[in-house]
Amino acid sequence: MTNIDFTEIEIANLVTHLVGNKLRDEDLDLSDNESQINEETKSLLLKYFLLPIKIEELYSFSHPIKLEMNEIYTLVNELFSDSIPFIEFSEGIAKLLYENSMHPKIKEGKLNVAFFSNIILEDEVVEAIGIFKSEKDVPFLKMLKGQKNFNISHEYGFEIKGIDKGCLILNTDKPSGYKILIIDNANKSIEAQYWKDDFLQVKPISNEYNQTNNFLGLTKQFLTKQLSSNNEISKSEQIDLLNRSVEYFKSHDSFEKEEFEKNVFKDEGIIKSFRAFDETYCSENNIEMNDKFDISTKAVKKQARAFKRVLKLDENFDILIKGDKELIEKGIDENGRKFYKIYYNEEK
Repeated sequence: MTNIDFTEIEIANLVTHLVGNKLRDEDLDLSDNESQINEETKSLLLKYFLLPIKIEELYSFSHPIKLEMNEIYTLVNELFSDSIPFIEFSEGIAKLLYENSMHPKIKEGKLNVAFFSNIILEDEVVEAIGIFKSEKDVPFLKMLKGQKNFNISHEYGFEIKGIDKGCLILNTDKPSGYKILIIDNANKSIEAQYWKDDFLQVKPISNEYNQTNNFLGLTKQFLTKQLSSNNEISKSEQIDLLNRSVEYFKSHDSFEKEEFEKNVFKDEGIIKSFRAFDETYCSENNIEMNDKFDISTKAVKKQARAFKRVLKLDENFDILIKGDKELIEKGIDENGRKFYKIYYNEEK
């Protein structure tokens, strides 16, 4: 896991622009000078920028033809090499974001472009560029004491934990596209992926977190979509395989694909189907999956929450299946009604 320490971080430069939706003919309003911040506000601003960042998920710039054709990557190179003024750099970032704001669901927002110093990455002190977009402003109350009473009013602003989109580009691994931390909380739908895919053009770095996260995601898709749609297994068997998949990752420090397949799937037919699905899934999603890697416990915890283990029966029953599939039996009675038998030792 990458160790990043923000304890001594400083904001060296900051420019704020207004970026609207180009499709709706909204404005691109560029600032001529850097934003003014007092020291008290600066500490709150740092929390606003940094709190939502997940340091486990690392990305790098990419391009289908040549890395240097990624326009954000090129601008970042120029700034890190001191060959472009910061205000000009921030304007270039804002213009590129505006050009990629062409979906009707993309909201107008304030774009903050920042330059940070004194970030400790592993044992190295590095600089970083931050690009943050704030879209959702919320009302807050102000209660100001007058001579004989309080005057209560309201204004609109941004919540400290509520930043919508952002990234932190660390000045390291330039030939590979730098190391980048991403924030994208505003919308998880396909049309809102413009931030990572169209604007930044980044791809996950293949570390233990992404390998674990991707493989568990692949396994879930295989069990819930592929096998389920082909009616190769019952719902209770599907949940059992989901449980065994998560249990394998919880009980091992490292992953070996062949061992996983034998321990979890066991059946040669399912293993063969899984390998075919694996190849197609990785190709369609443009990800690389290793046959061996160290397991990230944080990625396991994240994915385990998405593995639904509840068997829903009409509108009457929900059965939570935690383990041994031998203790649940499916059948059909003489009247054609479906049933499950559940075996247990004691009530708790």
